[in-house]
Amino acid sequence: MVIGLIATLYRPKEATLYVLLYLLLGAIGLPVFSGGNGGLHTFIGQTGGFLLFFPLRALVTSLIANRKKILIQIFIANFLGEVVLFIGGAIGFIIFTHSLILTTLKLVVLPFVLPDLIKITLTTLFSLLLLKALQSQSYFKIEK
Repeated sequence: MVIGLIATLYRPKEATLYVLLYLLLGAIGLPVFSGGNGGLHTFIGQTGGFLLFFPLRALVTSLIANRKKILIQIFIANFLGEVVLFIGGAIGFIIFTHSLILTTLKLVVLPFVLPDLIKITLTTLFSLLLLKALQSQSYFKIEK
C-alpha cells in the first residue's frame, strides 16, 4: 500500500527515487522487507521479481495518478501499477523456479487478486484524504 501512496502523492521522478531508496536500505541489510528481511539475498529468489519491479510500479502509478484528486484516475493508476508489479513478480518466479505460466498464475497471481483490489481501494481512499489534507502545502499544489 505504501508504494501506491507514495506514487499517488509524489511526482514520478520523486516517487521512483523514494522507492529506490527503500530498496537500497533493504539491500544493505536493514530489515525493511516483508517478514523483517533485508540484504541482497532478498532480491534473489521467488519474490525477487516483485522487489525489482517496485520502482516501475511507482513510476507507472505516479505518471497516471499525476497527483490529481480524481477517484477513478487514482484507482486506475494504482491498478495498472499493480499489474506491472504482478508481471515482474511472475517473471521473477518463473526464472527462479522454472515454473510454467499457468502454475505461476495459480501460485503468484490468483491468490492475491482480491486482497490487492482491497489494498488498491484503500490506497485510493487514503490518497484522496492525504491529497486534500496536503492541499494547503505549497509543495503539494494539487491539480484538479
